Amino acid sequence: MTGRAWRIDKTRWAETSFSGEGARLYGGRWDSPGRPVVYAAEHPALAAMEILVHAVPDQLLATAYCLIEATFDDTLVDELPAKDLPPDWADDPAPDSARRLGDAWLAAPDSRPVLRVPSAVVRTTNNYLLNPLHPRFGEVQIGTPQPFRFDPRLLGKK
Repeated sequence: MTGRAWRIDKTRWAETSFSGEGARLYGGRWDSPGRPVVYAAEHPALAAMEILVHAVPDQLLATAYCLIEATFDDTLVDELPAKDLPPDWADDPAPDSARRLGDAWLAAPDSRPVLRVPSAVVRTTNNYLLNPLHPRFGEVQIGTPQPFRFDPRLLGKK
């Protein structure tokens, strides 16, 4: 089967959206700074929610965004089982315990290029981590960026 993941990024960064550079510089819920990884969501709506929880509202509407689809064979996906999650994995700010799990996946010699993890924003959904340094990352198909606009009503504006 084919898996799909969606990423929303600023249009000016579309060409490097799947490099993992932002996570390498700053880290994220599932990785420590210094480790490139790409964060994506299982649906465009979840990708939008993930952006909304971190965005400055006025800048969100003034910035050009794009939506990029990635497709991959399910055989390229590892999954982080719920039983392996630490109790604080969804805390804000993201805890070191969650970063350690993602870092371990990135470092594991037998890992696959994609890891399915739960979303801390909508816990019944999943996000995907993509490892751009994995030898099989080239098997992930990156789509053409499409313009994406946040509806002003999401920010209480009309």
